Amino acid sequence: MSQTHAMGGPRPAPGTLNRMFFDACDGYDLPDAFQRKIGGEYRQVSHRTILERTRRISLGMNALGIVPGDRVAILSENRLEWALVDYACLTSRVVDVPVYATLPTEQIPHLLRDSASVAVFVSNADQAAKITALRESLPDVRHVISFSDEPISGVDMTLAEVEHLGKEQDSPDAAAAWRLDAGNAQPGDIATLIYTSGTTGQPKGVMLTHDNFFSNVEAARQAVPLGVGDVALSFLPLSHVFERMGSYLFFAAGVSIAYAESIDTVPKNLVEVRPTYMMAVPRLYEKMYARVVETAMSGGATKQRIFNWARGVADRWADERLAGRTVTGLLAIQYRIAQKLVFSKLQERTGGRMRYFVSGGAPLAPEINKFFYAAGLTILEGYGLTETSPVISVNTPAHFRLGTVGRPVAGVEVRIAEDGEILTRGPHVMKGYYNNPTATAEALDADGWFYTGDIGVLEDDYLRITDRKKDIIVTAGGKNIAPQPIENRVNTNKFISQAVMLGDRRRFPMMLVVPDYEQLEKWARVNSLAWRDHAELIALPQVQEKLEKEVLSELSDLARYELPKRVVALEHEFSIERGELTPKLSVKRHVVDKAYKELIDSVYAAAEDERGG
Repeated sequence: MSQTHAMGGPRPAPGTLNRMFFDACDGYDLPDAFQRKIGGEYRQVSHRTILERTRRISLGMNALGIVPGDRVAILSENRLEWALVDYACLTSRVVDVPVYATLPTEQIPHLLRDSASVAVFVSNADQAAKITALRESLPDVRHVISFSDEPISGVDMTLAEVEHLGKEQDSPDAAAAWRLDAGNAQPGDIATLIYTSGTTGQPKGVMLTHDNFFSNVEAARQAVPLGVGDVALSFLPLSHVFERMGSYLFFAAGVSIAYAESIDTVPKNLVEVRPTYMMAVPRLYEKMYARVVETAMSGGATKQRIFNWARGVADRWADERLAGRTVTGLLAIQYRIAQKLVFSKLQERTGGRMRYFVSGGAPLAPEINKFFYAAGLTILEGYGLTETSPVISVNTPAHFRLGTVGRPVAGVEVRIAEDGEILTRGPHVMKGYYNNPTATAEALDADGWFYTGDIGVLEDDYLRITDRKKDIIVTAGGKNIAPQPIENRVNTNKFISQAVMLGDRRRFPMMLVVPDYEQLEKWARVNSLAWRDHAELIALPQVQEKLEKEVLSELSDLARYELPKRVVALEHEFSIERGELTPKLSVKRHVVDKAYKELIDSVYAAAEDERGG
């Protein structure tokens, strides 16, 4: 095994999420622990209210016969009730099982049957309908509980009724007993089962303990400056470990958490909430970047010249700052002018108070990260997995290096194996996969090292990810190609919405792309092309030539063998419903390869015919 190794400093003392929860509730007398939008405005909820409601939901669950060690599923979009049930489960020593609200019905049974969940909390009628359709095949489910107070078919009771049941049990003695019992949770107790998104097969239940999360929260608090007065806008699914840990982190630090209405309303909610922090996946930053560039380039020659000048100034300013040098003189003056003319507008669209964005879940293109940094909006990119609860490493204000995912956080060890795989060890690593000792043994060795499946390198203790081990494309000629960095670069092009590189064991690589149809149709109209639908549009030779040109323009410095020799457009986006995307919007390469096999085979067959001719 390679000895390339980094250690993120001493680990935090072991602890539990219950200790963290009570410390926050006792330590902060704040009116706005959480914010939710009701009737057009954000209403605030205090720590004191959170504590009381959590206790009563917990007591109500206990009255229903839900006891320590039971599993309870949560099938809901982000909302206050999600957090309340989560904390109620934790303090009841019940294991909760988050289920993505975007999952289609047929992908849910495995999660509920494998976990043997005894109850399911659902947000609304749409989510309840999924459980109703499956109820006969879920013998362990005894209760279906809705967050909505409206009558819903298939729902046994509402959360309000559970809370009322708990209120009937509540008293000073009951409150003291509840708190004492919550304190009996041990750092090694399972807090949650989070099922992996299944990019490489059947989802596995990741057993994360109280201390997995607690240690990660404490390490993150050391790495990133935040506290009372900060406001976080939450829109990534709480079912995903990234937002889940972030929610614990913000609550523990006294940061007010505001829930976005939906992913589509994030631009509006940013202006309303004016957050100082927001966690997001690269897709959001890609879209923001594309929108800024498109707005500038469609604004006339003068506006384009101003934008290009400002971007050039900001780029030089960023180079100086990233090199650790102070910017003075003419460049400092030019940068202030560039900020006022161009970048202040981008800052206003994020609310005007943003201290830090945090990026995770997938690699972020360095050029996008640098653009935001140059614009005065810092993105702290980090790295982790569900199995590591999740943070392994993160860039911080003090230790920031573009193109990397930062240095390991406190208590976390990172080692690079001989084949380049990233290994990690520490209090953040899962207990194992639920009901799956074989998969656990494959992922965890006897010394506690977790095999991430990612390929990377350590440079001065900064970790850089190069690809997923199972994603590496090996062509028929024996050339190894890392597709993710190539896809990330193509995704920055305004004409491309999604890109997937394929070609394992084939003579050459090819790429499937989903065009950004809004941009493509604008271009087609300017060029006087005629079409009736997306299928006809992408079949036009001029469009095919345009898309290939745009893809290759982003890859001009790659080795010849890395370049896609064919670029094929698809008429619709990849989707979660068809199983092509995970709930966190990562492409399932093996599913795409299988789903479009006939199309892919025809491309390679045509290439062989051309070669033969």
